[in-house]
Amino acid sequence: MLPLLGTDDAAVAFFAGVADLDATDPASHELEEGIQLASGTRLEQFARAGSGDAFCFVGEGGEERPVVYVSLDGQAGPLALGLPELVRLCLVAPWWRDAPGRTAEELQRVADEYRDDLPDLDRRRDLAARALGIDPAELPSETTALARLVELSRGPVAEACLVVGYEGDPLDPLFDAAHL
Repeated sequence: MLPLLGTDDAAVAFFAGVADLDATDPASHELEEGIQLASGTRLEQFARAGSGDAFCFVGEGGEERPVVYVSLDGQAGPLALGLPELVRLCLVAPWWRDAPGRTAEELQRVADEYRDDLPDLDRRRDLAARALGIDPAELPSETTALARLVELSRGPVAEACLVVGYEGDPLDPLFDAAHL
């Protein structure tokens, strides 16, 4: 799936242009020095956001590995257990970065504003999904995708994906589980 995220026109248009996940040149993605998992497990950056934030696989293996997001603002946390789950999150809630600390009503306003800014969002999402071999009718709801972020921000996945910085101090949680 990763090669398609960086080469298929419909996938690139959606993921790099709408969801702010740019996987067009994975070889150029290099995690900032000193950023690592507390466990010492390998972090492999495979994509970036326009701001320079990093999408990283955890450990060794393929696209089934957990995915963490590391922001340049000193926040980090798990997003998905595998690239397919991350792709689905980005397809249904490309505005996921705006979720922390918001009520359901506020999240609906965020989603509505996103749709106002991108009136062809559903068409672009469906084209990208099909390009990746995903039936758009089988995508989770926004609520389900965001609930998964809450689940991953707690417990063993969050502990296994704890990112530390230069001094060995943990980065701030990407999602404060108490406020999601």
